[in-house]
Amino acid sequence: MLSHRVIHLHVMDDLVTERLVLHPMTVGEAERVVAGEPAGGARWASGYPTDGDVFAAERFLNACASTGAPQPFGAYEIRRREDGRAIGGLGFHGPAAADGSVVIGYGLVPAARGKGYASEALRALLLFARSRGVTRVQGDADHDNIASQHVMTAAGMRPAGQDERVRYFEITWPGTTAEEERKAVPPGRRRRRNG
Repeated sequence: MLSHRVIHLHVMDDLVTERLVLHPMTVGEAERVVAGEPAGGARWASGYPTDGDVFAAERFLNACASTGAPQPFGAYEIRRREDGRAIGGLGFHGPAAADGSVVIGYGLVPAARGKGYASEALRALLLFARSRGVTRVQGDADHDNIASQHVMTAAGMRPAGQDERVRYFEITWPGTTAEEERKAVPPGRRRRRNG
């Protein structure tokens, strides 16, 4: 006996910037990224998909299989408007948490780096997240990945700490829970404990 699971997908429009199209990935597109085989009409830049794109597509497929399509908080393919070629990906690591925060990730093929595409795409994703009620967006970059750190700061994110492996970045919006919490305890001050 065959068991069929129905996955309900919320169809979303592309997010369009000056030079890019951020295309919400479908299950079929994610399966092709994982397989490394573009569909008949798909246009991929040389080097696409990267290992990061495959990982993101696998995460998206796992989310679809376990809880349904995570859109709008899923994976997006970054395409150049001028030729429609996929040059990388970005997206959310999952739906917004109870406090309204999300974690993002992104990457580009090497030939597309250094042209401002990642910052342009991230700025659009941040605006989109805010329009969906997100209160905080978090990301990270390896200590030696200065370019990615520049992408996040260029998009408006600020350093928020580090550990032995990565430097963390975030953006919060005034009047949000995360911003109110930050103002409640000024930097360098600790709350005194009774007793």
